[in-house]
Amino acid sequence: MLSAVLILASSVRLAAAATAQGFAPASTGPLVQTVNYTSFSNSTLKDRPTCKGKAFNRIIQVWLENTDFATAASTEAFETLAKQGITLTNYNSVTHPSEPNYVSAIGGDFFGMHDDHMYHIPSNISTVVDLLEDKGVTWATYQESMPADEFYGFSYSAKNYIIPGSADYPFYVRKHNPLVIYDAISQDPKRVKRIRTFNDFANDAVNGTLPQWIFVTPNMVDDAHDTTIDFAASFLEYWLLPLLADPRVNDGETLIMVTFDESETFTEQNRVFAVLVGGAVPAKLHGTTDDTLYTHYSTLSTVQANWGLKSLGRGDTIPGLNNVFAWVAAKTGFRNVVLPPNEVPQFNLTGVAPGALTSDLFQPFAAPNLKARGAGGGPVLTRPGLNIHLTVASLPPPVSLTALNKTSPWQMSPRTTSGKAIIPCADALCA
Repeated sequence: MLSAVLILASSVRLAAAATAQGFAPASTGPLVQTVNYTSFSNSTLKDRPTCKGKAFNRIIQVWLENTDFATAASTEAFETLAKQGITLTNYNSVTHPSEPNYVSAIGGDFFGMHDDHMYHIPSNISTVVDLLEDKGVTWATYQESMPADEFYGFSYSAKNYIIPGSADYPFYVRKHNPLVIYDAISQDPKRVKRIRTFNDFANDAVNGTLPQWIFVTPNMVDDAHDTTIDFAASFLEYWLLPLLADPRVNDGETLIMVTFDESETFTEQNRVFAVLVGGAVPAKLHGTTDDTLYTHYSTLSTVQANWGLKSLGRGDTIPGLNNVFAWVAAKTGFRNVVLPPNEVPQFNLTGVAPGALTSDLFQPFAAPNLKARGAGGGPVLTRPGLNIHLTVASLPPPVSLTALNKTSPWQMSPRTTSGKAIIPCADALCA
């Protein structure tokens, strides 16, 4: 059954790629606003950073889609990036499919999520944004083809600038915008303004107001989801490579990470291509490789180590899975853990795990491990309203919500806006 599903998914993606034309840039340059992104920027950020990093002072994460390590590593644009930085040869996604990986990189867990439906995570669940703001580190996410700041919708179809004259295309999808999924961000009137568009990125860069922590998601064709790795490579040549030479984006203290949400082949370990470039990467490390075991949780722990942040007490504090990028670990004094081969988890999970974001094996949100210590050395940060006494050890057994009556309060879903939307967690029942 699983193999049939995988074959079908692969066939759908290949069919989409086969019907797409070659790459066409949305704008005349990465810092030039365009009508192809629906709305122009109407504001710039006005940040005043107060926290200096130990190894870098800005990090830009660029996430692409669904590609095996070998496929990306053998593509010219990625080979070019590898020569300019450090290739992480053992960097792993944490699950399948896409959305739970994005959620994990922001909150340190995917909470049982095993599909790409529409979710919202209650406001008492902490994220990297809480850690950043706690120390005065500025942040924002920039989403290509999102129609406007603060957009909450499931997807958005815009004029198809790739194939002029064809029907509008669903360039933007919410599942690749992890910060909007957390209520602590998207339902906060100040924080939500930092969920921004690519036109905003151009505006902020030109005006010198880019923040210190940045998460970038290209649209559904530029990230290789609906196209091919060569298409994504062309996007990087148009968008990223010029920015590497632009001090308004990449100064001597900027770290830029390019990686993928998950591998294409679900039956193998979930290893994906990841490369560290930018002015903060020491010149002596250009063209080198690092075979330390890393996961998406490592992006959290690396940020924590760099700015001396608190932790989330989730995957970001699990030894071995939260290894800090080696050159940053050396600068911050963090000791990475080498797991024996038989203790390295399988990251290509395709089944259902218990959690608050599954209706098959539902369990309420548990409190994080408050005794944990993350790479920043500080305590675990929790948000108001969290029941810290509902620990993993005290959770009730998983229950199938699909077996309950449809009128059960366990299936409360106040923000459902799509036929695909499933929110299997009533806020009142969450930790």
